[in-house]
Amino acid sequence: MPIDQPAWLVHAWAELGQHETPGSETNPRIRTFFADSGHPEIVSDETAWCAAFVGACLQRAGIPPSGSLLARSYLAWGEKTEPRLGAVAVLSREGDPTLGHVAFLIGETPDALLLLGGNQHDAVTVAPFPKSRLLALRWPAGASPGRDLGRVPQIRSGGEGQPHVSPAGTGSLFASALAHVLEMEGGYTNDPADPGGPTNFGITLGDYARFRSQSLDASTRAGLIAALQHIDPTDVRTIYLDRYWTPAGCPQLPAPLAFFHFDTAVNMGTGTAIRMLQTALGCTIDGEIGPETLAAASGSNPRTLLAAYADLRRRRYRSLATFPRFGRGWLARVDTTLTRALEPSTTTPTQGNPPMTDQSTYPPLVPKWWGHSLTIWGAVVAGLAAVLPALGPALGVEISPQIIHTSADQVTAIVQAAIGLAGTLAAIFGRVRATQPLEQRSVTLKL
Repeated sequence: MPIDQPAWLVHAWAELGQHETPGSETNPRIRTFFADSGHPEIVSDETAWCAAFVGACLQRAGIPPSGSLLARSYLAWGEKTEPRLGAVAVLSREGDPTLGHVAFLIGETPDALLLLGGNQHDAVTVAPFPKSRLLALRWPAGASPGRDLGRVPQIRSGGEGQPHVSPAGTGSLFASALAHVLEMEGGYTNDPADPGGPTNFGITLGDYARFRSQSLDASTRAGLIAALQHIDPTDVRTIYLDRYWTPAGCPQLPAPLAFFHFDTAVNMGTGTAIRMLQTALGCTIDGEIGPETLAAASGSNPRTLLAAYADLRRRRYRSLATFPRFGRGWLARVDTTLTRALEPSTTTPTQGNPPMTDQSTYPPLVPKWWGHSLTIWGAVVAGLAAVLPALGPALGVEISPQIIHTSADQVTAIVQAAIGLAGTLAAIFGRVRATQPLEQRSVTLKL
């Protein structure tokens, strides 16, 4: 079913990726935002333009804007609304009652509102904003509300008069997981160091070409990049549902695991994610979500399973050649995804996803000795890989990052084997002592 979105949001998506021009020049598209919102006298993108962007999109859809370039002017515009796709969100900024930010609401995560707006990092982007900054949600007076497809949260009165956001009202785990992925992936990027190439909302140019059944070559590349920069939100949802959520087996997995597994599939590929999950479960690694994998997943302790899954994911990141460049962000993403996957709103069984065993019987995770931490070992290796190649020539030795990673893997394996051997010997010693006969002693109790 296609997403029913308001006309002004269609105009907003069409401007996605527009950004300020460095220096004294001004992006002519941003000048049109000022003109269309009723301020043609503004010709520089150095003027804050978030309200101009909202006003221009509303005007193009036949809806009169507030007429002001102040974000907070929209507090008195239209009418108060419950959260819905395309609602105008007015936010506070820096504690100054005269300043603010205004943009269109398109989704939410447990901690943030996802807004499509202008002047967000000097561009038209989708970006997360803390829920604590929300002042109001407004809707054009008399405009049709459209359908609520569960991509936008329900907002109710929170503590101390502050609004807070609860999960989407449809019970759709996919909607929550997709909102998280979109926050993690961000908007359009084309980093030369990223092997994925041009990417928008986490969707690579190659995936987008396959979705459109087009070949990707020199003759089609420019056109596909332009289309990817303005990808329709309906296509974003369809791609994630058909290429990741369903093939990864997420609809059959318990909610916490489905949430984490979906993010892994998006970031690492569906096949890799399935094999990694099967490794964490200790079942047959065949790259297919079958009865054995589902049975093992449904009977697992979610905390223990997800901790093992997260460690495997971190280990794979560290094995990649691009880890020194992107590693910090990757590891932070694992930590954030793991935390959100275990939140009560995610661990509660949802329609279509089986429950895991009662979590109330699970003991809390016991902090492990630092020497067992792959995160700490990874930080040590990353530091050595950055420092030793520079110091090596001064010492008359050539040291490459690959040599360091290889040596570190070997040392880690030796240390882990030594720890395992020590544990085995301790267990044998304890068992030998346990075979000694128990001595009976008489005990007198005085009351």
